[in-house]
Amino acid sequence: MGTFIQLLIDGLSTGSIYAALALAIVLVHQATGMVNFAQGAMAVLSGYIAYSLLGLGLPLIGAIIGAVVISFFVGALIERLLIRRFERGDEDTAVVVTIGLLTLITGICAWFWSYNNQLFPSLFPNHTIPVLGASVSLRSLGTIIVILVIMGLLQLLFVGTKLGLALRAVSINQQSAAFAGMPVGHLLMVGWGLASALGAVAGVLVAPQLTLTPGMMDTALVYALAAVILGGLSSPIGVVAAAGIIGVLENLAAVYVPFIGHDLKVAVPFLLIFVVLILRPQGLFGRKAVVRV
Repeated sequence: MGTFIQLLIDGLSTGSIYAALALAIVLVHQATGMVNFAQGAMAVLSGYIAYSLLGLGLPLIGAIIGAVVISFFVGALIERLLIRRFERGDEDTAVVVTIGLLTLITGICAWFWSYNNQLFPSLFPNHTIPVLGASVSLRSLGTIIVILVIMGLLQLLFVGTKLGLALRAVSINQQSAAFAGMPVGHLLMVGWGLASALGAVAGVLVAPQLTLTPGMMDTALVYALAAVILGGLSSPIGVVAAAGIIGVLENLAAVYVPFIGHDLKVAVPFLLIFVVLILRPQGLFGRKAVVRV
């Protein structure tokens, strides 16, 4: 029983890493209607910004807050100077642009900070506490709590605030939103800025666990996209639940399913994707899109 609890807790901790990135992807999609494949690289850049602020003598909290603020403006500038030129064009072109942006930001990080692993201090102590025969890391527990709080705030933003409703209106139909008097350009910048700031939170939460490198988020991005597909692009709660499910199931499958083991556990989320896409294409918690033709 202790082993099962340990696998469950470790899976939720790993899933919280995927959820942090998945929430940023959902935020961009809810604000602009795009899927940002560069979100992982933007989170890494934010992590390096926080690392540099630490090197300037700022305390950890100050460095994190500074990285979040700077990342907001970086995301807004990326939308204004680059992404806006492709938002109203072909969706496939926009996808290729975000993939190119991923490569560019990764290269910039490597150029300025090299590919060497950098140690980043954790916001939470790395002590463990016993829970039902398992050892629970306070760092993992703190990460899970932060992700749950962010999930609640995002859900509140999109459902209970004028800004969130305006962002959703712009993502659904920019022309109708403009005719209604909404500042579409500013809202798109705010959406990308908020997603970049959220990515900064993901970066500083993940860096202490994985060490800070330019490719730190590459694997996490794949799992985050899997969580987005499973949970639904329209549901922050759904992607967090899906990320937790992925983290737990891959851990359990690696131990309790002999032919999978640790080598094939990466296939677990993709098997889930195939099943969900066949049975419920909009995701476990997503809403069906109704299009007038």
